[in-house]
Amino acid sequence: MSRPSHTGRDMSQLLSDFGHELPTTHTAAAPPKEARLFRHVARHGMRKPGRGWYPASAPVTPYRMTSDQAPVFWPFIAGPGLPPTGAQMGVDVLSGSSFYADPIGWVLRDDIPVTNANVGCFGKPGTGKSATTKAFCLRMVDFGYRVLVFGDPKDEYERLCHFFGVQPFVLGPGMPARINPLGLGPLGEGWAQLSAEEAQSRSAIVFSRWLTLMRALIGSQRIGNERVPFGPSEEAVVKAALQDLTGYAAGNTTLVETTIPRLWRCLDQPTDALIEQCRFRSRQHFYDHTRLLRDALGQLVSGALAGLFDDHTNIDVDWAAPIESLSLSRLNPLGDEAIGIALVCLNSWGRGMREIAAPGDLRVVVRDEMWKAMRLGVEAVKSLDEDLRLSRGVAGRGGDIQWFNAHKPSDMLTVGDEGSQAANIARDLLHLADIKILHGQKPGVANELDAMLGLGQQATDVMTDWAMQRKGRALWVVGERTYKVETRLHPIEESLTWTNEAIEGAA
Repeated sequence: MSRPSHTGRDMSQLLSDFGHELPTTHTAAAPPKEARLFRHVARHGMRKPGRGWYPASAPVTPYRMTSDQAPVFWPFIAGPGLPPTGAQMGVDVLSGSSFYADPIGWVLRDDIPVTNANVGCFGKPGTGKSATTKAFCLRMVDFGYRVLVFGDPKDEYERLCHFFGVQPFVLGPGMPARINPLGLGPLGEGWAQLSAEEAQSRSAIVFSRWLTLMRALIGSQRIGNERVPFGPSEEAVVKAALQDLTGYAAGNTTLVETTIPRLWRCLDQPTDALIEQCRFRSRQHFYDHTRLLRDALGQLVSGALAGLFDDHTNIDVDWAAPIESLSLSRLNPLGDEAIGIALVCLNSWGRGMREIAAPGDLRVVVRDEMWKAMRLGVEAVKSLDEDLRLSRGVAGRGGDIQWFNAHKPSDMLTVGDEGSQAANIARDLLHLADIKILHGQKPGVANELDAMLGLGQQATDVMTDWAMQRKGRALWVVGERTYKVETRLHPIEESLTWTNEAIEGAA
């Protein structure tokens, strides 16, 4: 049954026609509806003109890219992986934050995979290797560190010394400075007050250092293409002579400091007691078996470095100064081998000065042109190896940051034939530095570093591309972690680290 429709007038209209108005109630106007932010739309859009409806879905195009390319589209932000302690070196470009270098602080932290504070800095000439080294030294002085430069062949650290009001010591022909690599150092003080056990312990340290030096110096001499041997027999002879010269064999309460010329004369004119102590049948037997040893020592006394390392030390080093440097630039005309021998002598002398360093006496020991000393042979490499292994200090004393610079790993591997003892030790030196700074390199050298350190293709690309585009850029390898760092210099630091004066003057 259909519902009837109403077509007539209702009651209110009927009364209104006769002049009667019914009372009405006031009703508030309804508020306008707010625009909806979201509307439900069908999968293919709204079917209205101009609304972009299309009967098919848009095709999806996949893209593949590496993690180096991805930040172009999605700028991933990596948090800083190292604590903000130590020298602020520059910018970590992956995180955009400041990068701080604190080698000894890293050793003391369990969350950073670093067990020693040794730093190896590699880079093609002109990529900012020297500037990074000097900037680190300058900034670590603010944290109580002192800088020692044991041999500056190019006078690169002279400006840095003058900035701190320190005059470098100059070694060279005609210069007054003398260094005795057989100096006793601080271990020779207060010998009379030592107990028998303490005296024996100190003497073991002193004689061990001296024998390491003599192995390196004698082994640096050549007979044709062969190095002069320094075996157990030669070591026994040299040790016995040193004990006689210092008075240790006689039980003296105070050791007498000796020199290389005195050692040579002692072996060239041996006493009967020395011949008997070394178990030779006769004086002629002694001469026959020590000829090479004596000739090698004689060459050191009368050779190119005569007068530089064969007398008692006459320079007064201020070990409390912010920086001390020994210049070797006057030795450059004598050749790389002469500079290498000088570096070995300074290394032994400097180690003696640091043997009883006070607790908290922290140093940055810079070793520039290290490869020149390593080319002297396997014994010179062993000497450097000992220094790197002692970077953590001895018996709770000292603790140095050993910082060595080199252009490329092949500089270090030229100490001997492939597979030789010297080459193997030189290769292992890289692994004794848990911190490596790899500046720009050519692809061939970068591949060498990759083969030795297992860096990977991405790290190799950083060295050959990004790091070559601007000075100061480098890949910092801290333990097993890598960081892309750009060193930033203050204008004053730029003037202190500038090393292109010769080129600038020639231009």
